[in-house]
Parts: sequence; C-alpha cells; structure tokens
Amino acid sequence: MKTLAKKLFGISLLFSISILSHADKGKTKALEISKIELGYPCPAIPFYHFMAELELPEASIIEVEAAVNNKVLRFVDLHRSDELSDMNKPALSHRPPSGYGLSQDGTLYHHPHLVGWVKWEPGQDYEIRITVRMKKKIHASKDDVFLSATKKLKAPEDVDVFDKAWKNYKAIVVSETAGIDRQGDPVEVLLPFYPDEAQHLTREIRVVSVDPGTYELTEVPSQVYDIKKYLEEDDLDPDENGKPTREIPLWMPTVTAQVAFLADVPANTSKVYLIYYNNEHAMAKLYKTDLHIQGEAPGLSIDNNRYSISLHPNSGHLDQIILKKKPNVPLFHRMETNGAIHWNPGIYAPPRPWTHTADWKPPQHVHYISGPVITMTEVWDNLREIPEVDASVRYEFYPGLPYFISSTSMRINERIDCIALRNAEIVFKREQITHAAWYDVVRDEIVTYDVSKMPDLTDLLMEDDVPWITFYNEETGIGFCGIQLNYVNAGLESRPRLLNPFMYITGGPWIYWARALSLSFLSSNMQQMIPAMKGNFFAEKWAYMPYETAQGDQPYAPVLHWQKRLTNPLKIRLVEEVDERVSRTVHEIFIDEGKSGWEGRETGRH
Repeated sequence: MKTLAKKLFGISLLFSISILSHADKGKTKALEISKIELGYPCPAIPFYHFMAELELPEASIIEVEAAVNNKVLRFVDLHRSDELSDMNKPALSHRPPSGYGLSQDGTLYHHPHLVGWVKWEPGQDYEIRITVRMKKKIHASKDDVFLSATKKLKAPEDVDVFDKAWKNYKAIVVSETAGIDRQGDPVEVLLPFYPDEAQHLTREIRVVSVDPGTYELTEVPSQVYDIKKYLEEDDLDPDENGKPTREIPLWMPTVTAQVAFLADVPANTSKVYLIYYNNEHAMAKLYKTDLHIQGEAPGLSIDNNRYSISLHPNSGHLDQIILKKKPNVPLFHRMETNGAIHWNPGIYAPPRPWTHTADWKPPQHVHYISGPVITMTEVWDNLREIPEVDASVRYEFYPGLPYFISSTSMRINERIDCIALRNAEIVFKREQITHAAWYDVVRDEIVTYDVSKMPDLTDLLMEDDVPWITFYNEETGIGFCGIQLNYVNAGLESRPRLLNPFMYITGGPWIYWARALSLSFLSSNMQQMIPAMKGNFFAEKWAYMPYETAQGDQPYAPVLHWQKRLTNPLKIRLVEEVDERVSRTVHEIFIDEGKSGWEGRETGRH
C-alpha cells in the first residue's frame, strides 16, 4: 500500500455526474434558447465565452451539457437569471468541478443563463449544442426529460484578440473600492500551471488589459519570478493485495509562479486582465519602466522617477533617501553605530550588547529580485550574538510610485529575557527634522508636534496601531512618512507576553520613531527583565514614503492621500479554465475513519 495510504485512514467521496451524451434520444425534445451570443471578457465573465439564455417549459432541477464544434466543454457555469444582473462587477456564484463531484445542484431553474469558456477567433464559425436534463429529483432517473438545441454562431470580424500562438490564458478581475483612480498600481498574483504548459514562463507570460468599453487589448509591463515546481506524480498502482488504492490521482504535478503587472483601474470599477502563457516559441520580452537597480547586494541602490534610495553596504537596510524634487536635501542618519535609517527588529538582553538587524555585517542570507514591475530585496539571519532570535527585513520597490514597502519579522527560537524588544524603527539626523505628526486614535485627531523644541530623550507616545506617522521639515519642504499596513504578534508554544506595547518618538543627536513590543528600558523600572517566549513571532508591514510637503495648514496632506490608497488595495480575483485532465469526481483522504457528513444527504431545493 502506498505510504500516504498507510499513514492516513480515509474514505473517498465519489459522486459521479450524469453523462448527458448517454441520454435516450427518443426522449429528447426541442430546447428553447431565447438568446445566445459569443461574448468578450467582462468583470462578471472575465473570459471569451458564449452565453445562452434558456427557456424551460417549467421550473426544474436540471443538468446541462454544452458542446462547441462537437467538443464537450469542461467549463460551463449555470446561473439563475438574477445572478448576472451587473456585468461590470465580479460574479457572485461559481460552481467548481469539485462542486459537481460532491453534490448535485438542487436549484429549481426556469430561465437559466448558461456560460461556457470558448476561446473564439474573429470571423470563425461555431456550432453550439446545448442539452438539458430536466429532473424531478436530485439524482437521474429513467423518467427524466431531455431538451436539446443546436445553434450556429459566427464570431465578430476584425476584432482585437491576442495572438493565437499563445494556447492558454488565465483571467484576473481587478476591482477598485476606495473611489481613487489607480494608475500603474502594482498587482501581484500567484498562478498555478501544469508542467507541460509552463516550460518557459519567464519568456512566455504576457499580460494584457481589456478595455471595458471597446474590448481593445493593451499589453502591460509584467514580471515573472519565484517559480516553484512540484513534479511528483500520485502513484495509482494497486496495494500489496492487488486492490486499487484509488481511481483518480489526489494531486497533479504543479508549477507555481508569481506574476506582477501594472494596473490602471478607474475609481469604483472592475477591470479584466488576461495572462497568456503556453507558447514554446515566444521570445523574452523586455519591458522598460523607470525602476532601476544597481550595485552589489546587500548595498544596492534603487531608483525610480520619484526617489533614489541607497541600502547600507553591510546590512542591506535603508541608508539614504533622495527625493527627486529635492535633490539637495538627502535624508540620512549616520550618527550612531551602524548609521542606517531603518534599524529594527532588535533586542537588548544584557549583558549582551543591544543588537538590531541593521547591525548585520552582512546577514547570512541576502537575496534580491529585480525587474520592471517590482524590485525586492530580502535579508535574514540570527540577530548578531543572539542565536535565540531570527529576523528578516524585506523591501519592495515599484516604478512611478512615491512609496516602497517594508516587511519585517522576528521569531523567538528559545526564551530570552530582555529589557528591550522593538521593531519598526526609523532614525534621522536631528537637524533634518522640525516637526512630527500622527493620527492619535485616542484623541481622534491629528497631532502636530514641533520636535525642534523637544528636550532630548523626551518620548512622544502613541498607540501601537497608529495608522501613520510622519517627520517633516518646514524649511526644506521635505517629509518622510510611515503608513502602517499590517501588524501581528503571535505565538506557537505560548501566546505573546508583551509589556505595554506602544509606538513612540524620541530625540537626541538623532530623532526616531519605533515600536516598543516590550520595553522596560523606557519604563519607570528600566532594569527589569521581560521574557520573550519560545515560538513567539512578530511581524509588520509598512509603506514608507518620502514626499514634498504641501502648502497650507496640512503639510502632511500627501500622507493622507496615500494612506487611504494603500490601506484600500485593489481587490484581485483569479478565474481559470477547467483543464481536460481535471477529474470528474472528488477523492479525499481523512486522518481518521468516520463519517464524511455527506451520508444520506439530499441537496435541498433552494
């Protein structure tokens, strides 16, 4: 018996679906189709398709089969007439192949809409045959009535479709929800492929936008990276007793890849992007954007049309920022130890020295990805002289955008007692900053503070979930903000035990903001040791942005605009064709023997 079968006890749920082509032809009657047409991708149906509006003689439970040019379609969606009322928004319902395999559709349909995935070509003729099995009950019986009709359609002439040398595509519906016109917003999606159709993804992938009015296709800059392969096949050989272990594979070999592209989506709308692949003769495509990288990791330099950023040659941390509109006013720190702008995660566990990720020289792991849509740098290691703690810092840069993304994480491998456990620290030379501002969630107002008059080592306190913080200089007109996107503290062996977590600003020869996870060092009893427990994990994600201050009483106004945009990211939905190799039944293995929950179930009418 196979290894998996030895380890796991289970039952398989194998619900066969009726094959309409085996219907008794003598019982077949004419099917009334009130409307049928070939359609373009739209948010509700984001692929080339046919849609047919059916008129049944009475409301009935049904099964439907559609064939195009005598080939039965695997991707067929059945909708009630009220479910596709707005073609400009993603569809609410979809029945995947597992749904057909596990449960019959008990809905009563009277005027259903049938949608089939058809990659039609301009000017070509298509014969579409639709067969409906009307049933009195969920399961098929000899008394069922069959309705059938065949229609011939001609695809529109002289329309814009993508090169047919690309055999397959996946559809992405991108929706804007914040009421902001998006231009060049980066979209990142993880896509799965079968190995035989993903031989050369980095040179085959093409991403095109579909104009919602004209359906014109426009190729957009894209980037393929982080390709992972799982090529092991399920073993369907009989067990040692010669008995079949199962009839269908539990899994298929799969290649996954990240695909990033730049999306333009008007406010409060949805738009379709098609990702074409599987063309063995495709040539690599070089896209040009304003995003550039140079240097040797970890000390890379990243540049777009908004800023130039230098990473520290030792640690790979943020070291200098030049705003293109203010080239003579670089932002930096260089006042204490490593001198970087971005310092943490970090810990102080005396008698060992205070150590930060910015103190790496260099970290053990240095990795980066560069391209026209995203440049990503990643560094991770133990904290120096603190093997009990692992940490990572990741930056993501984009073309044409004023911000970049910073993601940091810290994992406690073994309990460590400390007087400082911190994250999210941004440090500048004191003379570069005159003011700080942040939204105070307790006071429900924006607080502006003149830090040039703040005594050294005075702390300005704010809540740990502060939505944004900014430093700026009234004289130079340059600012730098942090917009908090995600913040999580978790634990495996034990839940986090944090001492009064908060964010704060303090000044000395430098000025910085930081997150105190446990920071007795700044408490009334500054020498008390607080344990960070084994299995605790701390992570956060910020957008950092240099900017030119605005005129008027809100010099931080650009922060408010981008905070709304970044905390309301584009919504993404992936829609894929059902491949021919997808099984028509579902086979699951459960960890223990027992009921599946499906025994004796009759899908009710609803």
